[in-house]
Amino acid sequence: QVQLVESGGGLVQAGGSLRLSCATSGRTFGRYSMAWFRQAPGKEREFVAGVTWNGISTSYADSVKGRFTISRDNAKNTVYLQMNSLKPEDTAVYYCAAPLPYTALYPPPRYEYWGQGTQVTVSS
Repeated sequence: QVQLVESGGGLVQAGGSLRLSCATSGRTFGRYSMAWFRQAPGKEREFVAGVTWNGISTSYADSVKGRFTISRDNAKNTVYLQMNSLKPEDTAVYYCAAPLPYTALYPPPRYEYWGQGTQVTVSS
């Protein structure tokens, strides 16, 4: 079982930056690809960014390419989402998630583990 705890959300003006963190439990973090999703009010949850378990490959939604960066620190059992040039349309609850161990990002896997989410609000 993998427990995921997000932090770092908040209120920021358009053009600003935030860094989200997702801390995990256990000593097996390095086996899991990790991803960030978001869900805005009235909208479906959508994939934002992902990184493979070995950190070699990353993937981004078109809407965040060039603005967001996903990274991981296996020594700290933590995955990060650096969000720059934020826009009001980035407002959402952000979730981190993990599929089963050693699962690639493509084809899109089933994500088995989810955090509770952290709110990001971007004001115009």
